[in-house]
Amino acid sequence: MTHSTESGPGAGGVSLAELEARAAARRDRPAYGHDALISCDRLVRIFSADGVEVQALQGLDLLVREGELMALVGASGSGKSTLMNILAGLDEPSAGAATVAGCDLLAMDAKERLRYRREVVGFVWQQTGRNLLPYLTAAQNVSLPMQLRGGARRRAGRAQELLDLLGVGRCRDRRPHQMSGGQQQRVALAVALANEPAVLLADEPTGELDSHTAEEIFAAFRTANEELGTTIVIVTHDQAVASEVRRTVAIRDGRTSTEVLRRTEVDATTGQEAVVAREYAMLDRAGRLQLPADHVAALDLRDRVLLELESDHLGVWPDPEQRES
Repeated sequence: MTHSTESGPGAGGVSLAELEARAAARRDRPAYGHDALISCDRLVRIFSADGVEVQALQGLDLLVREGELMALVGASGSGKSTLMNILAGLDEPSAGAATVAGCDLLAMDAKERLRYRREVVGFVWQQTGRNLLPYLTAAQNVSLPMQLRGGARRRAGRAQELLDLLGVGRCRDRRPHQMSGGQQQRVALAVALANEPAVLLADEPTGELDSHTAEEIFAAFRTANEELGTTIVIVTHDQAVASEVRRTVAIRDGRTSTEVLRRTEVDATTGQEAVVAREYAMLDRAGRLQLPADHVAALDLRDRVLLELESDHLGVWPDPEQRES
């Protein structure tokens, strides 16, 4: 993928090269509280429908460091979409604590929440038609958030730089119906990046695309992360996308349950590099953890388990009395 990093002026006379320099400086600064740009502490969200309460988030904990590109996964109803809506400022938590780039999501009034959505976070929806206004060109769609924010000059220059960065510069004068689904999503990503958000959130951004186009879209997200330093959180069911990021967090029953961390290691024998993935269970403040469902099924763990504490690890075994009965 080719892109332009020329030093022409963008929004407010700021070039893309200058924005990249700012991003590098942000990466060198300490992140917000708990060494994290996003911090959720025992987050709760309760919905009430027809007199019945549903607890979508049940004390969820999550930390995301500045500059991360990570994925959130989970079954339907696990709470991941509720979490994304809260982080995007589209919904309010019922209890707990949540901060994004120093903004307290439980303390904002309506005016502060509007500013938060315009300036602090960017959002890309799954439905391509939901991200762009059909009667505006690609460049006009990208310029619109800057116009709504106010005080932006040379919006056209900034819009063109972002479109070039994401490989859709030639689409600047096209309206959405004149672009492919993949092109629309890359333009949508440019729209979400227009106001230099601290965090970019994406809800199933490859869900309506074929596998080849999905790879191109993920490459665009990686470009935004690496070139601009934007922190990106992607909700996805696509295992190909989830396996491409360094960190995948699974949500189950309204809590973070497991994490998969990937890193490059060098084989001592061959000298070849390989990506090694390790799965971790999340331990909450009460000492509870959620074992991966496939592990539970493989060992037929039920009701209670036998624990054996060793000097450097904890063993978890099926209850021998249950097996005998």
